[in-house]
Order: sequence, then structure tokens, then C-alpha cells
Amino acid sequence: MPRRPVAALAMDAGTADAVLKPAARQRLGELTELAGPVLTDFGTAEARHVLSTVELLVTGWGCPPLDAAVLARAPELRAVVHTAGSVRGHLTPACWARGIEVSTAAAANAVPVAEYTLAMILLANKQVLPAARAYRQRRARGDLLLTDPQLGNHRNTVGILSASLIGRRVIALLRAHELRVLLHDPYVDEAEAAALGAVGTGLTELFAASDVVSVHTPLLPATRGLVSAELLALLRDGSTLINTARGAVVDQAALTEEVRGGRLRAVLDVTEPEVLPPDHPLWECENALITPHLAGSQGNELDRLAEAALQEVRRWSAGEGFAHAVPPDRKELLA
Repeated sequence: MPRRPVAALAMDAGTADAVLKPAARQRLGELTELAGPVLTDFGTAEARHVLSTVELLVTGWGCPPLDAAVLARAPELRAVVHTAGSVRGHLTPACWARGIEVSTAAAANAVPVAEYTLAMILLANKQVLPAARAYRQRRARGDLLLTDPQLGNHRNTVGILSASLIGRRVIALLRAHELRVLLHDPYVDEAEAAALGAVGTGLTELFAASDVVSVHTPLLPATRGLVSAELLALLRDGSTLINTARGAVVDQAALTEEVRGGRLRAVLDVTEPEVLPPDHPLWECENALITPHLAGSQGNELDRLAEAALQEVRRWSAGEGFAHAVPPDRKELLA
């Protein structure tokens, strides 16, 4: 039998318990020589001992940064398998300089985010939240034939901002519905957009034409505040902005004014900061639905992350390479 690589877990202890349940931990132990306890701090004597022999790190939420000092104590480390999406929080330039192979479960984590987004798009077009609020206040049904002509999911226009893993999956899910899908992504041309099932368009055109805009843009220096007051002003009255990416991609002050004024609606799974101050006006705004960053993997969806990571460990241990590798030339575009 081929030699099993020496591996260790590096993440928050609670993350390890939630994502790598006993059955997954046992399977990981069959694929690798699992060394030591879960590493939550690379500076301890125990962590230093583990790092001295480890070849593969299985990381997760709460993993400390893998900087040059840590890597110096891990001379055998050749690969990182991340059990979540973004690796920006713990991988450093030293990892790429060292040539460490990196895999991420971003594709697996994209599944529930896309499902959440699809549900919110359909509910937004149906105007479910304002209708439910009005129904609760009125306690009587209105005339169903005299509703807003913009209401409904028949040929309404959905704008997808960025063809990320999640953005692409949302477009795929939207194919089952009679909706017109627009896409803006500077790295995707019209032909590729059409192959995905969308119409490629400019940024201002997307906002001007959409009934719902869904944001899937990674937070980079160039995308901070990308959804500006000017773009929000282009949205037609009654439109909805959905953000499951990062709060700082949107000019939150401008969005707050538009939503408080009643012109726009917002579905925000992320904000800036991640938890708004208790007195922030969005909390009390009837046109805003704020959820606690729950679009990503939760509950039994965490098992999908473990399965994806185990598959990558198996492939790497067998010399097959990662199916979901993060190439160095894409690291600057990571969410």
C-alpha cells in the first residue's frame, strides 16, 4: 500500500466538531496519518511538534495565518485542503511563494448560497414580504387582479453581478424559470455569458434594466463600494438588491437611504460591518430583510464541505492532483 501522508487539522475547535464529524474524522484517518489534536494556535509547543512533520493541512474557519514563520516550522508541508470557501483569511503570500498546492471547498459552499439566492429572487419578484406585511395589517385579501404589473416571475429581469462560482450556479438554477438573466463581469465576454444562460451587459445597463440585482462580487480593492449611489439610482422603483457576497461591495449608506425612502427593497445576508450596530436604521426598515450570514453552509450542509474535502485529500494522496485547486494566478481574485 502507498504511504499515507502526515496530515493535521488547523481550524477553530468548534469548526472541527461541526464540519468534520466522527465519521468524516475516521475517514480522514484512513486516508492520512492524522497527527496531533486540532491546531488552533501555531505557536504552541505541541503545534510546533506537529508542524515539523506535517505534509498536508486540512484547514477550516478559524485557521491561524500560514505566514513565513509558520511555514519555516513546517518544512514538509506541501498542500492545504480548505473545508470552506475563501482562503484569504489564512493563506499568505509565503504559501504561494513556497509553491504549496491549495484546494478549497468553495464549489461545495456555493450550492447553498445559490439556493438561498434563487429563493430570494423568486420571493422578491413575487413581492412576498410586502404582501405578507400588508395582509397582516389589513386582515383581508385585496383584489388579486389589480396588482403591480411588475409583480411576478414571468419574464422579469434578473441582473447577476459577477460570474463567480456562486453567480454561475445562480444562473444555472434560473434556467428553470421564465426570467431574463443579465450578467456583468469584466472577465466574461458576451459569448461566454450566452453559454452560461445570460445576456452579457455593461454595469450601468444591468442596473437600469433589472427588477432584481444579485451581487456575487468578491471584495477586492477595485470592488469596494462598486455598487454605488449612482448605480442604485438607476434601479427602477420597487426593485430589489440582494447581497450574499461581502457588505463592503455595496455603498451601504446610499442603499440605506434608498431603502428607508421606500424606493428600493434589499435582501442582505452580509453587511458592513458584518453585524450592524444596534441602532442602525436598516434594522427597523420594513423594506430590508437582513439575515445573519446564513446563506452559506449551515447544519447538514456542512457535511457537503467535509465530503468535498475528503475527496480532495483522497485525490492528492493518490497523486491525482486536486479537482478544485486554487491556481496562483487567481489568488488575487479570491473572495
